Amino acid sequence: MTTPTVLILLGPPGAGKGTQARILEEDFGLVQLSTGDLLRSAVASGSAAGQQARAVMEAGGLVSDEIVLAILKDRMNQPDVAKGIILDGFPRTDRQAADLDALLATSGQRVNAAISLEVDDEAMVGRVAGRYTCGGCGEGYHDTFKQPATAGVCDKCGGTAFKRRADDNAETVRERLKAYHAQTAPLITYYEGKGVLQRIDAMGDIAAIRQTLGGIVAGVSAH
Repeated sequence: MTTPTVLILLGPPGAGKGTQARILEEDFGLVQLSTGDLLRSAVASGSAAGQQARAVMEAGGLVSDEIVLAILKDRMNQPDVAKGIILDGFPRTDRQAADLDALLATSGQRVNAAISLEVDDEAMVGRVAGRYTCGGCGEGYHDTFKQPATAGVCDKCGGTAFKRRADDNAETVRERLKAYHAQTAPLITYYEGKGVLQRIDAMGDIAAIRQTLGGIVAGVSAH
């Protein structure tokens, strides 16, 4: 029996993690698991770990690493993840990474690749800070890359009300990037030391990134 593939996606806000994870699900039959989704489904299922998580969350506390790992272990026993998983948002620290390795080892698994979507910070500020959407239908636009054909009128629904997320401004984006780099630096070092870190230039177009990412995943899945 083939051992399920375990991938970790690393990348700052706006780097395209969500888009590429959806593509990997389509191309390889992998399942993206974010910490939030894991917790919600575990609580809904009523599993032992889910009940523990519910109690902590209802008390306003932070769910411990031990509970998250127990939930992840339960989830990885489900049939829909037989081909493998993409972890997004966990691990966040090198301690969590070591605990994850220990958990995977109990079933003969390991992290096959930790893939870092590398971006140019100032270009990311421009990419994220210029975003806005139609208030009517939600169609996305950008000050530089995608403006409506007729200024002030949505191409899709003809609406004239547009909105921007309050945190999609240059200063906030720079702070989010700074926090990301500080938090992720230890993980980059950890997975580099394990020999499983892969870096991808995420400033290219989606199709090119898809091709590079697909090559990496095909390579590690074959082993």
